[in-house]
Amino acid sequence: MNVRDALEADADALASIADSPTDVMRNLVHDRTVRVAEDGSHDPNADVSGSQYNGSDPEDLLGFVSFDAREDTVHVTQLDGTDDACKRLLAEPIRFAERESMAVEVLVSRETETIADAAEELGFERSGSGPRFEGSSTVRFRMEP
Repeated sequence: MNVRDALEADADALASIADSPTDVMRNLVHDRTVRVAEDGSHDPNADVSGSQYNGSDPEDLLGFVSFDAREDTVHVTQLDGTDDACKRLLAEPIRFAERESMAVEVLVSRETETIADAAEELGFERSGSGPRFEGSSTVRFRMEP
């Protein structure tokens, strides 16, 4: 599995994974730090001007994470994909936070236990309830520096 920065050309594939409109995902790529996990059949050192990233196929991407840093905390804004991809991708904001001596927070919908399991496995602790999103309650997970 390769992890790389998301490109605008990934917007269709991200939209498919997140069940969101393509333009929303394109904006996400521009507004946040977004990393994608791909199946590993692409050479990450290949010349990107070639056809490798002219548009990504939803079947090539295993998942994505988006995050941003505000004040003293890195906030995971979206995480979706396969179980293994989510765990691997959640490590990306952790690495960033460790370098900057920041905490990391992720809100997990109660319906997505696999993300909660990944967060706990990586060292996050449950720190109470989070806000409701689209009628669903969330749990806040936090990792201190």
